[in-house]
Amino acid sequence: MSPGVDSALLTPAEGPAAPAAAPVPGATETVLVLDFGSQTSQLIARRVREARVYCELVPGTTPAAEIRRRRPAGLILSGGPASVFAADAPRPDPEVYRLGVPILGICYGLQLLAHDLGGQVEPSLRREYGPATVIVDEPGLLFAGLPARLPVWMSHGDVIRRPPDGFRVVAHSQESPVAAMRDGAGRIGIQFHPEVVHTAMGQEILRNFLYRICGCAGTWEAAGFIDTAVAGVRERVGTERVICALSGGVDSAVTAALVHRAVGDQLTCIFVDNGLLRRGEGDRVVDVLTRSMRMDIRRIDAQAHFLGALAGVVDPEEKRRIIGREFIAVFETAARELGRVPFLAQGTLYPDVIESTAWDTPHAHTIKTHHNVGGLPERMQFRLVEPLRALFKDEVRQVGGGLGLPDDVVRRQPFPGPGLAIRIIGPVTAERLETVRAADWVVIDEMKRTGLYHRVWQSFAILTPISSVGVMGDHRTYANVVAVRIVESQDGMTADWARVPSDVLADISRRIVGEVPGVNRVVYDISSKPPSTIEWE
Repeated sequence: MSPGVDSALLTPAEGPAAPAAAPVPGATETVLVLDFGSQTSQLIARRVREARVYCELVPGTTPAAEIRRRRPAGLILSGGPASVFAADAPRPDPEVYRLGVPILGICYGLQLLAHDLGGQVEPSLRREYGPATVIVDEPGLLFAGLPARLPVWMSHGDVIRRPPDGFRVVAHSQESPVAAMRDGAGRIGIQFHPEVVHTAMGQEILRNFLYRICGCAGTWEAAGFIDTAVAGVRERVGTERVICALSGGVDSAVTAALVHRAVGDQLTCIFVDNGLLRRGEGDRVVDVLTRSMRMDIRRIDAQAHFLGALAGVVDPEEKRRIIGREFIAVFETAARELGRVPFLAQGTLYPDVIESTAWDTPHAHTIKTHHNVGGLPERMQFRLVEPLRALFKDEVRQVGGGLGLPDDVVRRQPFPGPGLAIRIIGPVTAERLETVRAADWVVIDEMKRTGLYHRVWQSFAILTPISSVGVMGDHRTYANVVAVRIVESQDGMTADWARVPSDVLADISRRIVGEVPGVNRVVYDISSKPPSTIEWE
């Protein structure tokens, strides 16, 4: 590891190993997270999958009959921004509490359990936001093997004064007399957030819930997903033809490989060169998939088309919508040339769906529209095939490896669907694209040269709308400011800025200013997600 890089950021924390079990295709046990609008709901699902238990988010108001039909091994009630006292506070179907499956309520989920089952909840005079210490009074199954004092992360304004009848208080904190409670039917509530890294032993708590209380075996793994996904694509597509939106990134490449395994020559990949990709990105992916997978790939030069559509557009959401619309228009034209092609395959991932708030809930906030989810036009000629829709990014990489894709494709850093258009703050022009593309190439080249490329989640350049005064060759300049963004993450849902050695940053800055025309200043972004997002737009 290079000097100056924080190993705690680059190495995921290791917890107890999941129960040993032979890999199985697909998910044989499922835990559902009832989402009440928390910005960390998706992180709960991610942590459950890290414990090798398949997990999905569903709206918090999902009818109990639908949940019963899914036959979950357990339910998790997420946190949320509302108070149980609010008139429009989201609540689960009351029958959910009587389904007979274990329930873990987290923060707002705990308050729902207490309020709906007859306990006493009230606004706290001293709210808990941030780090706190929970004292475990009764370890039981949830806290089995854990110390009596646990550093946790709190974020709540209401407090439980009295649990419902039949519940026991099993932990408390300085400000929360009921930091955790349980009954004899496997219904548990905790006031803190085990899913965030600030709760030091949160993953162990979730594992105890999954293994000891829900009785899960821990057999889920992404590679075992392949057989089920292939069968699902075959069933959906039948003998029809499919075109795949090949963008140059990991997601679309893995989608293409999976669909090709399912339907073979029925698949035609359409690679749209929209002029918004990194240097050489499309060439590499098309070459790999053509040579190693023997796919039928058609390349379309649409750079002028996209630049025309984006001319003068500044708003990032509008950029995303335009790019999504124009992608579909190009594909529809390609499909007409190919004859009748009713299906479009694209690499939508689970975080795309979640962040775009693809289900109807007024209690979650849309973070950004993804071009392959919320950016699609209402009317389109294709039926979608999205085999990766249930997976997180690192799971997609595992699937890609299982499909035989080379590391050069599978381990490529994530790249946004709208491409460099959202790494240019302000209007997109051919000149500004060349500037950010050249700066981005320097960042990637230096990260690879120093061996840091695969140790971080993403590293890239952003062209800001700012110009600054500089001195180059004894002449005054007034030129562009480029920002460099390098982050650590496991799944892209939360991230922290990477503590890259200062000499590496110095080399990046020196090369950008020296090699990229029109740039005289480089700044480094040291914000985390949240409160920021990884991309600037």
